[in-house]
Amino acid sequence: MATEVSPQRTFWPATGRRRHGLIAALVVAAVAWGGVVYAANQSVQGAKKEEGGFDGDAPTAILIEASSGSVLWEKNADEMRAPSSMMKLMTAEVVFHAIKQGDIKLTDEYHVSENAWRKGGAPSGTSTMFAAIHSKIAVDDLLHGAIIPSGNDACIVLAEGIAGDERAFADSMTKRARELGMTQSTFGNSNGLPDPANKMTVRDLAKLARYVILTYPEFYKLFGEKEFTWNKIRQQNRNPLLNSLEGADGLKTGYTKEGGYGMVGSAVQNGIRLIVVVNGLEDPDDRATEAKKMLEWGFRSFEARTLFAAEQPVGYAKVFGGDSRSVKLSSPEPIKVMVPKNGSEKLIARVVYNGPVKAPIEPGQPVGVVRVWRGTNLAVEAPVYAAEAVGRGSTMRRAIDGASELVIGMFRAGAEKL
Repeated sequence: MATEVSPQRTFWPATGRRRHGLIAALVVAAVAWGGVVYAANQSVQGAKKEEGGFDGDAPTAILIEASSGSVLWEKNADEMRAPSSMMKLMTAEVVFHAIKQGDIKLTDEYHVSENAWRKGGAPSGTSTMFAAIHSKIAVDDLLHGAIIPSGNDACIVLAEGIAGDERAFADSMTKRARELGMTQSTFGNSNGLPDPANKMTVRDLAKLARYVILTYPEFYKLFGEKEFTWNKIRQQNRNPLLNSLEGADGLKTGYTKEGGYGMVGSAVQNGIRLIVVVNGLEDPDDRATEAKKMLEWGFRSFEARTLFAAEQPVGYAKVFGGDSRSVKLSSPEPIKVMVPKNGSEKLIARVVYNGPVKAPIEPGQPVGVVRVWRGTNLAVEAPVYAAEAVGRGSTMRRAIDGASELVIGMFRAGAEKL
């Protein structure tokens, strides 16, 4: 069963005398039958404009801080839409992952089929690398072509070279998305050209961008390169933020008639990296303006705050059959959240785990996650681990715990019939 417990602390933003203080709160425990469920967000989350919040025009949008994943602002962030060329981030991630796993090399060469040339090359009238039909191109060059000028042909060549055909590669994209925790994303091709199966949320796009940035720093630099020349044709990077916003270095734009104009953007200022995703706009200039405006607002309005230092106790989880009734939980990394510089939203942190946790328990064993809300907005989620060992308890201790769980199970079954 999923158990949600507050780690005995409520946090307030940096205002007045509370700037460095923590206020103790009562422990709250709740048992959720069948797990903790969150409804899809079809609204705006964050402070209102008159309270220093953001007022965005994009139908769907999200702004997060990259290091912690802290959500600063969102609007209809779980609405499924065509991601257009922004889904090339998923194509790139699959290729990056294959390289990291040693399945392929940057020097491997793939054949440019007639299919790739017609659907995504010069005859297609879409964004293209201008790969010559029946030529062979190295993976390194194909990645440059897919990312910088958003070449549809480059994506198809990669898909066919790695998986044999584009559909099989698209299936692997969906599978990989599930592995990365993107529960709603589906893919019908490798490049974002119109296909009913191409569906993503801006939340999933932000999560994917964050993963790419943090996991593949050696490849991420491709997204910031401003031009690429292939077949004697020089093309500019399609990301307008690279030339208009300080610290901008990625990631991807997109457009289809179905999805509208969208963008995944990222920038670093004063050591803080933010990621923005907008989608569904009707004009490319509005897309660029909206993304830039949101990033500037985020840098201007928020600051990073450490809620729990590395190895600091975050909370406790109930133990079954152990020589201790509970186990201390902590994180090997600091748990941080972005908070408004001049806001009044309190922060509430809760530990969520499947429990009670069966003994024996080893130090460092994954137990659950700590979720931090800023006001009504889930701002950050981070894994927590056992901070200590818990051995098996006596036969009597295990018998008592077993009887206790039996009673709780009977109570739950009775309540479910009501």
